[in-house]
Amino acid sequence: MHYLAALIWLALSLPALAQNWALEMPRGSGDGDAVAEAIAYQPLGAAAERWHICVSYPHMKDAYWLSVNYGMVEEARRLGVSFRLVEAGGYPNLARQIEQVESCIASGADALIVGTVSFHGLSETIRRIAEQIPVIAAVNDIAEGGISARSAVSWEEMGAAAGRIIAKRHPAGGAPVRLAWFPGPEGAGWVRFVQNGFHKALRGSSAEVVVSKFGDTGREIQVQLVEEALDEFPDLDYIVGSAPTAEAAVSVLRARGLEEEIQIVSDYMSHAVYRGIRRGRILAAPTDFPILQGRLAIEMAVRAIEGKLEVTQAGPKIQIITRDNVDAISLSETLAPAAFVPVFETH
Repeated sequence: MHYLAALIWLALSLPALAQNWALEMPRGSGDGDAVAEAIAYQPLGAAAERWHICVSYPHMKDAYWLSVNYGMVEEARRLGVSFRLVEAGGYPNLARQIEQVESCIASGADALIVGTVSFHGLSETIRRIAEQIPVIAAVNDIAEGGISARSAVSWEEMGAAAGRIIAKRHPAGGAPVRLAWFPGPEGAGWVRFVQNGFHKALRGSSAEVVVSKFGDTGREIQVQLVEEALDEFPDLDYIVGSAPTAEAAVSVLRARGLEEEIQIVSDYMSHAVYRGIRRGRILAAPTDFPILQGRLAIEMAVRAIEGKLEVTQAGPKIQIITRDNVDAISLSETLAPAAFVPVFETH
């Protein structure tokens, strides 16, 4: 009896192991060429010490980064570490992100997690910081120098997934359809990849991109860009772009009485996109499970600090969400709870 009690006490006193995460690890030479290998990733049970992590986002203007934030908060609490979050306010704000990162690091940090506004723009800063502490790239792609690990999916595959939604509906030889394409802000680390994937997926289909509009992913800018595209090309069949684009398009099309004429596809998931799919206002979207990406970034940072890093690049498997399967989506890995508000500092 004493032996059994001792075993129970020992089991309860050990840190609980988290369930394996179903992830994919790229095998290849680059974002577009990589072949994904499915892995069962075993996260750490707890951090060895209460490490402090600096986290930098490009913005908090849409629900996608809110969901990443939720994942980071949950994982930091589970592992027993803290973080301080700064956000640059938008993709044009490279200088602001550099200043924020440097200030955050100067206040004391054991690692940096960065969702960058630019593929190359932070390279010098990152290399300098990486000489002192590990740097983890989260979500957005970034140049190689100084990066210890990446919690991300292939944005080329995200773009291709959106393109395949259209191509499957309109194969070669069918009636031509006209698309307005809103890839996001020029220069952002993910945009050129999502562009490549989207256009590759449309090859051989009867779909034609008749206008492309680049711009920051704030709602006001996306509303303006959607309005411009409709003024220039009133006979569009599809509006395709970021989650804020899709959200803006729903309201603009409703105001113009075009809900039945023009379909909307998002190239990633947000709360409003999820609702739009359920209500039949948005056709489909791929999800890259941003909550899980946020969790993984924190977990990788702890591993890097403690010298336990084994997997240096991984992310969830991308899944297409339509009205047919929307109720089966794992919201616990995709969208922050409705009551969640941004957390900029944990203790």
